[in-house]
Amino acid sequence: MTVHAHPDDESSKGAATMAKYVRDGEHVFVVSCTGGERGDVLNPKLQDDPHILRDIVQVRRDELAAAQAIVGFDHTWLGFVDSGLPEGDPLPPLPAGCFAAEPIEVTTEALVRVIREARPHVLVTYDETGGYPHPDHVNCHIVSMSAFAVAGDPDAYPHAGEPWQPLKLYYVQNTHRERIQRLYDLMVERGIESDYGECLKNWKRPQRDVTTRVPCAEYFDIRDRALLAHATQVDPDGSWFDTPRDLVREGWPTEDYELVVSYAPVHLPEDDLFAGLGSVEEADALAVKRGLEPVRDLRPDPQGALDLLATTSGS
Repeated sequence: MTVHAHPDDESSKGAATMAKYVRDGEHVFVVSCTGGERGDVLNPKLQDDPHILRDIVQVRRDELAAAQAIVGFDHTWLGFVDSGLPEGDPLPPLPAGCFAAEPIEVTTEALVRVIREARPHVLVTYDETGGYPHPDHVNCHIVSMSAFAVAGDPDAYPHAGEPWQPLKLYYVQNTHRERIQRLYDLMVERGIESDYGECLKNWKRPQRDVTTRVPCAEYFDIRDRALLAHATQVDPDGSWFDTPRDLVREGWPTEDYELVVSYAPVHLPEDDLFAGLGSVEEADALAVKRGLEPVRDLRPDPQGALDLLATTSGS
């Protein structure tokens, strides 16, 4: 199960991994916390499209359905409203009733219910930075961590289904310096113009512990098609697709993750998100076992993400 802030995030953050596992016969489930209702139209060719301007809500749902058909995952909407990206000085408050302004008990219960219904062995979400300081991305981390912590607790939200403890929790980590540096070096070596040099010069992201690299280069074309299905959010002539696709497959043939919590045996580095889980029957039995203790637990102090969320708006 992967938990994302908006439609299109599932296609830009781990879609090749999902395509691989779907074709390996695994059940892959995507949760979209919001509908992306307040997102800008980023494709300049569609910015004045009357249908999009009239009904962006349905357009973004249709785009998600198209990406879903390409990759093959199952999907649900968690049902919350996009918070938008507050801009200005000072920053405006969050819109009333948006995802990032909802009480944590409400958002946690909603995700706990989905976890208990879908019964995933692995949960993937964002790290405590959200990937970038958008209130919905940071809150996606907060809610995912909260739900992961209590989904297996019979005393937590007892009306939300039978307890089920996902056995591994990962952060998706595909935008890290090592990967960008490798692609940039290859492009320079082959005389290909690249914006990566400026990106590397201004790099501010902290170094992350990439523990798990999933080989999935043969599914990168599916990833690209899924992302292009989100036509309002992606400029097909933009920088995302500047790097030649063959070079991407050669230079970095994996999608990368950070293992944060595991109730199953851990042997690092990994090349499989299901590593250590054993058979489906063994993993199922472990997920309902009472009194589980994690083998690995590197969960950050939740206050850090809460503090970051507070800085994303004037609320």
